[in-house]
Amino acid sequence: MKRIYMDNGATSYPKAPGVADAMSRFITDVGCNVGRGAYAEAFEAQRLIWELREMLCGLFDGPDPKNVIFTMNITQSMNMLLKGVLKSGDHVLISPMEHNAVLRPIHQLTAEGISYDLLPADSVGRLVTTEFESYIKPNTKAIICTHASNVCGTINPLEKVGEFAKANKLWFIVDAAQTAGVIPISMKNIQADAIAFTGHKGLLGPQGVGGFVLTQQLSDEMTSLITGGTGSHSESEIQPEFLPDKFESGTPNTVGLYGLHAAIKYVLSEGMDQIFAHELSVTERFISGIQKLDGVRLIGEPTMENRTAVVSLDFEKLDNAEVSYLLEKHYAIATRVGMHCAPLAHKHLNTFPKGTVRFSFSYFNTNEEIDQAIEAVQTLLNEVEE
Repeated sequence: MKRIYMDNGATSYPKAPGVADAMSRFITDVGCNVGRGAYAEAFEAQRLIWELREMLCGLFDGPDPKNVIFTMNITQSMNMLLKGVLKSGDHVLISPMEHNAVLRPIHQLTAEGISYDLLPADSVGRLVTTEFESYIKPNTKAIICTHASNVCGTINPLEKVGEFAKANKLWFIVDAAQTAGVIPISMKNIQADAIAFTGHKGLLGPQGVGGFVLTQQLSDEMTSLITGGTGSHSESEIQPEFLPDKFESGTPNTVGLYGLHAAIKYVLSEGMDQIFAHELSVTERFISGIQKLDGVRLIGEPTMENRTAVVSLDFEKLDNAEVSYLLEKHYAIATRVGMHCAPLAHKHLNTFPKGTVRFSFSYFNTNEEIDQAIEAVQTLLNEVEE
């Protein structure tokens, strides 16, 4: 039985065409470090990674390719951003839909005298920006906001959040884990100071590569969480202050960056509008079929407005974990069940501590797969009634 992969919110599969070949070529034909050698292969790797910075800068409408910083993943990116800019006595505002990539670093920082509050959101997790004003304190320094929920797919109004942040002289940092590569994001239009991304979800690249794009103003305010060798100013004991070296120490995941380069080339060639349109099309097909069934509850936005291809279900008479298990065992359908590393979101959506069964679709899912998933869910529900 062929696997039907519907766990793209965790990581995309399959990866973009060309990713495996690019990574294999690096390992077999290039294989060197970046910025550490004066020979042809090192120059090639450096050129390709600079081109990758240029593509990502364009993708996010960033200030400059050198302001694209590479990390292992978005969790490392958020740790570097939050711990680099927040100091004892600061207050920060976050959405109630944040992933643990934001919540845990923020919670850890409370031991160092940093406080936080949850911003107001509606029943599907969308921020209510008209009620933000009362949450501002004299020591509020930043707003941290996910672009889209990894639990229910709700998209936040980033332009309105950014407008509020700038009007109140707050740093605005965006977690784009669920939207990078699928929904266009302009740092300038949303007035963001930093956008964190990961390469292995909507960008269709390999695991182990991510990063963030930041303004020079935020960079000037930040301290480096990780320091060390950069291949530049090696005679100095002091970490370079210029970008990207200020935040990139040690040997990078060059083989992963080769894969990400190929993935983004594919995303750009296909077009994000086309990718997102297909994802919403299969999502609408799935939701329409699920809503006809009894015994299962859709969590989040029921329409295609302001949502991604992440869909959470709660089974009223079945254990959600058992449903996910049976979907894989009998129908080879891969989903994710539980908290999805976002307990705040589940508390807000009233699905804590049970969690949900999450279906998350990609550009490569077909209508036939969607119909098979709906039929499998219906069969499981019918068995309960019998």
